[in-house]
Amino acid sequence: MDSQTRSGTEAAPGTGTATAPAPRPKLEGPRALLLDAGVPIASYYLLTGAFGLSTLAALAWSGALPAARSLWSLVRERRFNAVATLMTVTNIIGLLLSLVAGDERLMMAKDSAVSSTFGLAVLVSALIGRPLMAPVLKPWITKGDAARSAAWDRLTAESAWFRRVQRRHSAVWGAALLGECVARVIGAFTLPVDTMVWLGTVMLMAAMVLAIVASGVIGIDKMEKLVRAEAAAEAAPAPADAPAPEVSAAPAGTAAR
Repeated sequence: MDSQTRSGTEAAPGTGTATAPAPRPKLEGPRALLLDAGVPIASYYLLTGAFGLSTLAALAWSGALPAARSLWSLVRERRFNAVATLMTVTNIIGLLLSLVAGDERLMMAKDSAVSSTFGLAVLVSALIGRPLMAPVLKPWITKGDAARSAAWDRLTAESAWFRRVQRRHSAVWGAALLGECVARVIGAFTLPVDTMVWLGTVMLMAAMVLAIVASGVIGIDKMEKLVRAEAAAEAAPAPADAPAPEVSAAPAGTAAR
């Protein structure tokens, strides 16, 4: 086989002899959520607890990263970064609430602005059929595999069940975060302040654990199996063409004699 034929064979799709390098994925999913939500929240508590900054200063500094990423996405990447924008809006709400005369309990209830704003947006996105948590869920299901990512995209476009599970997943997370917000506000005005200092974090962790467990119940495990099966089916080599029937070279009627 000459080099030209060999090159053509290696480039043929489905042969498994060579694979085109996958494009580098954009920052999304867990890493994006960590940058846009996890880092600002952790920064806020670190700046107020460890460094003693005022609530106003801590909110301003912790909101710098999501604000910058939101602006970068709009100007440079020509896309809307929903999570970063939500965190920016949340910080603005927190800054406005911080200007209210300092009632300790009101200031503690203010911390629910993060979960309530994000939770409400996630819940609304599920109701309108644009689940905000789908880009976060995708990397967990596909494990960064290009074939599984393509399978995810195909199933999202073609399977009503697949899209329904995505919406349910966002609805579960939105409801859990909103529930945590309500519980935190009630606790802020009914429980001792010293108790709510640590209980607020416990409430948030409990809401996240509950959302993860509920996500498994609504079909996330089945979704992952479906993505694997779809990717495997697409990667399977096409069946070889059936061999053409042999034609006898003998004159007609020879076999009969």
